[in-house]
Amino acid sequence: MTNRDTGKPNATAQARSRARWCVIVPAYHEEKCIGRVIREIHEHCPDVVVVDDGSTDNTLLVAEQAGAIVIRHETNMGKGIALNSGFSYAQQNGFDFVIVMDADGQHAPGEIPRFVEAYVRTGIPVLIGNRMADVHSMPLVRRCTNRFMSWLLSREMGQYVPDTQCGFRLYRSDVIPFVSTESVGYAAESEILLHIAERGIRIDNVPISTIYGDEQSSVHPVRDTWRFFNMLRRYRRARKAKQRRRWFR
Repeated sequence: MTNRDTGKPNATAQARSRARWCVIVPAYHEEKCIGRVIREIHEHCPDVVVVDDGSTDNTLLVAEQAGAIVIRHETNMGKGIALNSGFSYAQQNGFDFVIVMDADGQHAPGEIPRFVEAYVRTGIPVLIGNRMADVHSMPLVRRCTNRFMSWLLSREMGQYVPDTQCGFRLYRSDVIPFVSTESVGYAAESEILLHIAERGIRIDNVPISTIYGDEQSSVHPVRDTWRFFNMLRRYRRARKAKQRRRWFR
């Protein structure tokens, strides 16, 4: 945002441009890609926090050698818990916002500046990557699943988010207390959006590339869809319980 009289960035945007931030990368059995991902992130951000979620390969060693700060889970606890660990680290160390991205190479570190620029310009506290404008390389099952889940979740939230399943995201630090999740798998990212939207926090999107190579995706369409609906049922029950408590006060 700019000052209309001078054409220069306003004071609030300038303050955001000086903010401290880090990149959080949850990882499980990612020794093949994690080193390259970290090195490419370092071109844009010196603070890379890898949460090694109980990997039994060399993910931990490769991440440390690439210069990341590594938080280690002794056993695999799922992506949601890994995200919680990364968020806790960011809060404890005074970062103003965080960017979250996956370790498998399906998010391009070169697109990190898109999130930073959008945040500095607008101040919107939650920015979600949007791959759905470029889906030619996305497997058909994933494309259909993403579109359906994004439609359903957007209705539930009362805010339109075109790619609710995308893990490439920016969260402002004051939002972090609301993004803790009980979900252990990829439903965690949907649950986070529900908690944010419930509090009326604005969510927007940032266009990013759709990248699919020959790597084995850690998303299982059937299993993770089942987890998604379980999470949604649990969330609805909890919301109804809170409403009943308000009525009987």
